[in-house]
Amino acid sequence: MRNFKKVKRVIIKIGSSSITDIKLGVKTDVLDNIMKMAYELSKNKISLTIVTSGAIAAGMHELGFEEKPKVLSLKQACASVGQAKLMEAYSNSAKKYGLICGQILVSHDDFGIRKRTNLLSNTLDSMINNGIIPIINENDTLAVEEIKVGDNDTLSSYVAPMISADLLILFSDIDGLYDKNPKVYDDAKLISVVEKIDKKIVSYAGGVTSSVGTGGMATKINAALISTSAGCNMLICNSNRIGDLLDIIRGEEIGTLFLSNKNAISSKEHWMIFTSNSYGDIIVDSGLEEALKVKKVSILSKGIKEIKGQFLDNKVINIKNEKGQIIAKGVTNYSSEDILKIIGHDSKDIDTILGKKNLKPEVIHANKMVVLRNDLYGRTIK
Repeated sequence: MRNFKKVKRVIIKIGSSSITDIKLGVKTDVLDNIMKMAYELSKNKISLTIVTSGAIAAGMHELGFEEKPKVLSLKQACASVGQAKLMEAYSNSAKKYGLICGQILVSHDDFGIRKRTNLLSNTLDSMINNGIIPIINENDTLAVEEIKVGDNDTLSSYVAPMISADLLILFSDIDGLYDKNPKVYDDAKLISVVEKIDKKIVSYAGGVTSSVGTGGMATKINAALISTSAGCNMLICNSNRIGDLLDIIRGEEIGTLFLSNKNAISSKEHWMIFTSNSYGDIIVDSGLEEALKVKKVSILSKGIKEIKGQFLDNKVINIKNEKGQIIAKGVTNYSSEDILKIIGHDSKDIDTILGKKNLKPEVIHANKMVVLRNDLYGRTIK
């Protein structure tokens, strides 16, 4: 049995095929079951947050489409109609058990911009503390490819640190993580527990894809990396086990459990690594790169070789080595225009060069930076 006795905040991610059907619309019986379990959990003071797909499929049913539209604007129109039907169904199911749910539609910038991240976090926290079940989805009505979070596996992992979640469950069309593709190899073995995500675990995701939706096994491994880094356990299991949610939380060994990192990073570091918008790059010399491998040190103008992009001060930027690899991220004290003027110069000369007094000696202070020591941090696994 797994020890989930301390679990108080649970997120479940549900895919389109689990709750919607193009021909039948929203599967209200599934939603009824979910709300019944939410009610049972609430009696034990365990909150449930739901990250849901299904808006486009629900809209297609309402509009009589048999295939997903290829034109973006029509796809967004389906999402607009479907989102209303989906939320109506969730709300009706919640009422049957005396529960209240609230809708939150998010965009990439709700995670990428720190102020918006904090506001979203406060809203979610207030909802949960007042017994409201958050129903979260990406705003597909307005989202375009360039600014999308992309898939709800990733989205749900972004939400985990915002609400200090203890357990994230990804319901999918596969039983969990296998040591090889079970659709190809009959001797594939289900992995029960993953203590640490390393290159071997990442290799197991190769070729294991979901037959529906936008998230394959690779996105789930990435979601596990993001959520466990924030101190949240993550579970992958088959969507046909949604009805076993209570048993899962009681500790029954279902699916693959990714254990949370005991040395969880801070919420600000987590934001900077995984979700912040990066506005440009600075390339540092080999000496500064070697120093960062030993400990977190401030980035000084003398160690900078080049900058890329245009940005203002107080923005997150990537710190890269001469090979172009991201080795750290940080909040800059200077704009790209000013950095160009001080590259290669001693910090003591910054006031004179820029014609101002009492300027900060660091381009990026060590306290406003995170070093990507783990080679998977900040990188989408492919």
